[in-house]
Amino acid sequence: MALSFAADCNAQQAPYLNSNLKDEDRVKDLLSRLTLTEKAMLLGYRNQPVERLNIPAYNWWNEGLHGVARAGEATVFPQAIAMGATFNPALIKQVGNAISTEARSKYNLAIAKNNHGQYVGLTYWSPNINIFRDPRWGRGQETYGEDPFLTSQIGMAYVDGMQGNIPGQFKIAATAKHFVAHSGPEATRDYFDALVSEQDLHNTYLYAFNKLVKGGVSSVMTAYNSVNGTPNSVNNTLLQSILRKEWGFKGYIVTDCGALDDVYTTHKYLKTRVEAAAAAIKAGINLDCSSVLQTDVAEAVKQKLITDKDVDAALAPMLLTQFKLGFYNDPKQSPYYSFGADSIHNVGHISLARLAAQQSMVLLENKNNLLPLKSNLYSSIMVVGPNAASLDALVGSYHGLNANMVNFVEGISGAVDKGVRVEYDLGVGESDTTHFGGIWAAGNADITIAVLGLLPVNEGEAGDAFLSPSGGDKKTLSLPASQIAFMKALRKDVKKPIIAVITAGSDVDIAAIAQYADAVVLAWYPGEQGGNALADILFGKVPPSGRLPLTFYNTINDLPAFDNYGMAGRTYRYHTGKVQYPFGYGLGYTTFSYQAASTIKKEYKLKDTITISCNVANTGKAAGIETAQAYVVYPQIANLPLQELKDFTKVEINAGDTKLVQLKIPVAELQKWDAVQHKFRLFPGSYAINVGSNSADEAIVQRFIIK
Repeated sequence: MALSFAADCNAQQAPYLNSNLKDEDRVKDLLSRLTLTEKAMLLGYRNQPVERLNIPAYNWWNEGLHGVARAGEATVFPQAIAMGATFNPALIKQVGNAISTEARSKYNLAIAKNNHGQYVGLTYWSPNINIFRDPRWGRGQETYGEDPFLTSQIGMAYVDGMQGNIPGQFKIAATAKHFVAHSGPEATRDYFDALVSEQDLHNTYLYAFNKLVKGGVSSVMTAYNSVNGTPNSVNNTLLQSILRKEWGFKGYIVTDCGALDDVYTTHKYLKTRVEAAAAAIKAGINLDCSSVLQTDVAEAVKQKLITDKDVDAALAPMLLTQFKLGFYNDPKQSPYYSFGADSIHNVGHISLARLAAQQSMVLLENKNNLLPLKSNLYSSIMVVGPNAASLDALVGSYHGLNANMVNFVEGISGAVDKGVRVEYDLGVGESDTTHFGGIWAAGNADITIAVLGLLPVNEGEAGDAFLSPSGGDKKTLSLPASQIAFMKALRKDVKKPIIAVITAGSDVDIAAIAQYADAVVLAWYPGEQGGNALADILFGKVPPSGRLPLTFYNTINDLPAFDNYGMAGRTYRYHTGKVQYPFGYGLGYTTFSYQAASTIKKEYKLKDTITISCNVANTGKAAGIETAQAYVVYPQIANLPLQELKDFTKVEINAGDTKLVQLKIPVAELQKWDAVQHKFRLFPGSYAINVGSNSADEAIVQRFIIK
């Protein structure tokens, strides 16, 4: 919304147009010039123009989950769950920065054409920092995994990259969503009531939101569901008491799209639109992703359900966000004014997408050290499988697009010598368990790469995942029966090595495939460079370094009911049973050993920081990347986690070398919610810190107490 400055002298001198004044003073001046009707028109995501003040229309709805989405050509980075798997906040900050550069460029190009429509603005409704508490949830692929700490670290890095580093200005405005306790079921999300204990609410569901709010995220989006009987979009306890007052959030709060309508249509919490509009304003909603506030706020004031002052308080944070984005300044004053077409999907961003995909893929199995492949041993390669040439398998949900996406067939064929024979076959359909292709050709190849798994039409948001058996969610961890039958037939007829590559945005039953394969790589939905990144890993150009950001269970039967929002028995933090792969797991092409380089104190207090130093040695024959992870093990007290990730670092180490790694944990991070005192506190008892390569590894164990 590049402002068309008014022609008359009075408009030019209006304080809200004076960039030398404080943004808060400019907001106050603009509010004084708007009528109630005009204010209402600015409270919906499709802002109507205020022509007498030369304020053009603006659409607040933009998507940037893993790249600028739904707005034409853009760099498509790995899906969010894959970004979580990098365990690399510094890398994800670079990704966020690249996305915001492309967003600014698209905005500049759109404004030059007087385009004020959807998906070309500067207010982005990402990232999704909900906790992936249950692998059945289809939208889990949009998150950074099951762990609050990892989610906060990756999420904050992403927001920092998106919003830029100029104090008082936003490069683009990011949004933490969906507030709060929102992770399925998708089919009932518009009326579902998540029953959440105080401990789980504060220790799990609110944790990452608090970190991003304290870190300066510009916006928070409310979820569709209710929490303990009250819809999120009119929940005074969550929005006013916690988000605004306790955390001091000054940004704007936006409803998920249609969530305010749900308050009276599906939740039936209130009876009318006017009541819903008034309740939303009182609860702290600033922007409605529907039309309830635009059409009913004035009537709510007329009925004295809210006041003009309430409306001003609702609109002020949105105007402040626009001022921080530079909307009411001369566009040429913006440090991003020169961004244009050459800043979109350029060589640097493509290279970054490849790096992110490389660091996200997780090597789960590598029997007899088959990988990395020695290219001189393979003169013929068979690439087979329903996802081998799939665009959907690359992009996941909420994606952009471009003309240069590299699927797995293309990546592998482009990585080998021109004299190597590469073939491709779809191999198997969606449901047929008896008719297969490519098996004879695979038998004539030196090695077979089978690309299987899920697609975002099998798992995702309600409505988008139209092949999902339950409204976007999964009912089991199983891959399609046709794919398992295909792998069984392939293994029966092919005696040479088989590599299985799995695409998915969630936990799936790897064991059903691994028994027929010599190596298994989890590729997630790896973005536009997925094919190249896979080839880089398979042929040893880079070592695999992705780590699982969620637990891979043996079966859904090992978990509580999907609609149970209690954390007991869920995620590595509370689950006590055996699993296929633990949180934080991932293989490489070398081995590492850990040795303590210091001993922590025997006792700590609230203001202390625990520093644990260790020597990480590469004990193999190849260079590798290790992710050292520090977990706090809690006393056996009801409602406390079993253990929790509290620091991690990713280090490159050459064969035979050793690096000193320091992991730091503020003791304040060990505080947990006391449901009796209704506050956070340190629980006394015996604690431990485990350092190793995943949540089940106890390479170093050091104990301490809190009195």
